[in-house]
Amino acid sequence: MLQKIGGWAFIVGVVVAVVAPIFAELRPWLITLLIVLGLVIGFLNITVADTQTFLLAALALVIVSGFSSTSGVITQVAGIGPALGRIFGGLLLLVVPATIIVALRSIYTVSRRP
Repeated sequence: MLQKIGGWAFIVGVVVAVVAPIFAELRPWLITLLIVLGLVIGFLNITVADTQTFLLAALALVIVSGFSSTSGVITQVAGIGPALGRIFGGLLLLVVPATIIVALRSIYTVSRRP
């Protein structure tokens, strides 16, 4: 049951992070929703076996999104640039909380080893 909740949190989060910023700036309640969904994804979706792959993929996404979102070159592309910057920002709001949870869990697991 928790796997299904985590799966739906991921799907809803990606859809909101990609679709909502196309039309306008993210509202505070959507920002909160993306952060909460990211936390749910971090707690429910990512297993210990998936930790390394997830952290590597999240790192790549955070780096690309961070350089592209608010003041990056991508926002200066005529017509679609500002929307692309907002989409990357929305993806950051979803992925960063999940990354924090998975990274902390990984650090805790490593620190418990004798």
